[in-house]
Amino acid sequence: MAATPVLDTLPDPADTTTGQAAALRLSTTAYRRLDGTTPSRDLSDTVESHLRLIQSLTRNATDDAERRRLAAVGSEAASLAGWLAWDRGDDGSARSWYGSAIKAAGSAGDPLLAAYQLGTLAQFEADNGNATEALNLTRRARRSLGAQRPAVADAWLSSVEALAHAAGGDRRSADRALTASRAAAETLPAEVPPWPWVFRFDPVKVAACRVTCGARLGLPEWVLGDGTEALATGHAKQRALLVIDIAAGHLAGGRIEVAFALAGRALEAGLQYRSGRIVERVRAVRRSLTSSAPPRVVRDLDERLHGVYL
Repeated sequence: MAATPVLDTLPDPADTTTGQAAALRLSTTAYRRLDGTTPSRDLSDTVESHLRLIQSLTRNATDDAERRRLAAVGSEAASLAGWLAWDRGDDGSARSWYGSAIKAAGSAGDPLLAAYQLGTLAQFEADNGNATEALNLTRRARRSLGAQRPAVADAWLSSVEALAHAAGGDRRSADRALTASRAAAETLPAEVPPWPWVFRFDPVKVAACRVTCGARLGLPEWVLGDGTEALATGHAKQRALLVIDIAAGHLAGGRIEVAFALAGRALEAGLQYRSGRIVERVRAVRRSLTSSAPPRVVRDLDERLHGVYL
């Protein structure tokens, strides 16, 4: 069961990583895959132990080329540790791990990996409402790549820029970035994405990003469409986050009953996977409704949230 997803994401044949670095990278990829079906709290200790092993091997490496390869693998593992901390709701640790991932990518001397880690931190900052910091990070990522960046990097970074603009309340700039991201995504080949991307980036991901931007901007017309529900195709935690965005769109459109029914569905996933990020996003939707006499569906959600500590 564990081998199948790992073998599906073997490093690109052009990647010359061998020996210890290759074995450690496969383990990191396996953990990234497990994140979709495993609570982050259950994975965190294992991933951090894995990262300490990589760091120890990197320090003790005598060959410069091997040290750079191990630094690249360490960057990927640190980024995963950051992602798991983000999901737990531990933003301070997430930011620290992402910073370590960027630093390790620099030690590896790989501009593509550095850009990936900068973009990932930008995504985190946008999610937390830090629009200026997120935009600065995406600009750094583009400078790291220069003009010879792969199409998937261009498509993905444009989507991150859209999230940053939405966090800053800039609808026009968010729309432009989404248009650029969709145009680039439509040109991508339908094959395994290049390292360090593990999951494919395609127009469906751009459409989901538009829903998230619409939720941040309070634009029901961006969130609610005929195919919106069908966008929730990722793993359970990703689906829950998208459902929260859809709930926010319904709430912005005045459909309170539907909004909080969806928020309740997302909360179930958040509790099942012990995801602090999902639970806090549900709480944010609840805070956005101010009413002295909320309907029953809202009171039910309040009762379910009471006593939840994640």
